[in-house]
Amino acid sequence: MEAQKISDFLAEQLQQAPEHCQPAFLSFEDYWERKLWHQLTDALIDFFRLPESAPQRLPMFKTFVLSFADKINQLKFVSLGLMAAEQCGDDNERLAFLTSLADKVNKHDTQDAYIYALADVANVKQRLQNLEGAQKDLEICQRVLDTFDSVETVVHASFYKVNADYYHAKQDFATFYKNALLYLACIDLSTLPEQERTTRAYNLSVAALVSDAIYNFGELLMHPILDSLTETPHSWLRDLLFAFNRGDLTAYDVLAGNISKNKLLEENRMFLYQKISLAALTEMVFRRPPHDRNLSFQAISGETKVQPNEIEHLVMKALSLGLLRGSIDQVAQVAMINWVQPKVLDMGQIEGMRNRLKDWDAGVNQLGHWIEGVGKDVWAA
Repeated sequence: MEAQKISDFLAEQLQQAPEHCQPAFLSFEDYWERKLWHQLTDALIDFFRLPESAPQRLPMFKTFVLSFADKINQLKFVSLGLMAAEQCGDDNERLAFLTSLADKVNKHDTQDAYIYALADVANVKQRLQNLEGAQKDLEICQRVLDTFDSVETVVHASFYKVNADYYHAKQDFATFYKNALLYLACIDLSTLPEQERTTRAYNLSVAALVSDAIYNFGELLMHPILDSLTETPHSWLRDLLFAFNRGDLTAYDVLAGNISKNKLLEENRMFLYQKISLAALTEMVFRRPPHDRNLSFQAISGETKVQPNEIEHLVMKALSLGLLRGSIDQVAQVAMINWVQPKVLDMGQIEGMRNRLKDWDAGVNQLGHWIEGVGKDVWAA
């Protein structure tokens, strides 16, 4: 009786609705059909997530799920396919399976599901050392994603993860760094296994250090992923990043012995010293008040430990990278700086800024008292 009442109510509402609104109403039968498919899909996803289901996933997907693939949410359909693909015998079998899966959802109204599947196709191609094929698939993903106003987070996460892995393999560290952080922004960090969190933090740290385009580590230093290195043999890498951030040459000298533990860092040892020297220069400028930023080459040499004859090149490098703004007086050997790139501050740097603000406040008060003292007659008038 209750079911008949609901059906009659829906029919009545459908008849009373304006003509342009009527397609939004479902018949009683269609409503329950969709609800049942939804419940079945969620039950299958829960089952596939069970470790014990591993041997059944692939045969169940091929013989059961595919029989009603068009009736369920296509993103969830792809999710089931990706979990089933984990049970393929090797990457060649997995590639054929995932390619077929992507082709099945490559329709005008299911492009989000297509991108979700295609990103995994690119991932397998990378493992098979087919970087050119992976690049083409990722370019397709990027073009389609650019056409969306919004898309499920899981789709973006899948794309950024594979894109980051691709650029890491190509040793394009700046682009890897960007995509890896975007991937982490799309996921719940607690869902990653501890080992994967450590690996990602390690790779991000190395990329930040060796990239010639990254001089500000703010996003990484604030990200909880970096804490994954704290209780590991790689904790020195985290300390090294913070030393770079504050331009601490003394800490760098202490930690530099660990650089040989990573081949990539060792190969870039000279570049790393130049980078920490630039960080020391920007920190030197940052610590000074805006009215006291005409720096002699001799003073810069003392702070950065760079030879006096190389100071001009160091300052020009900082200016060209956009870390500083200003000019150089070659004759007087003075660098006149009027701007320094903002960066993330540790507690010591925040304390230094607090002291400068106190000095500024005291200076303003002193000026106010002086004006009040010499201008009494003016105020009286």
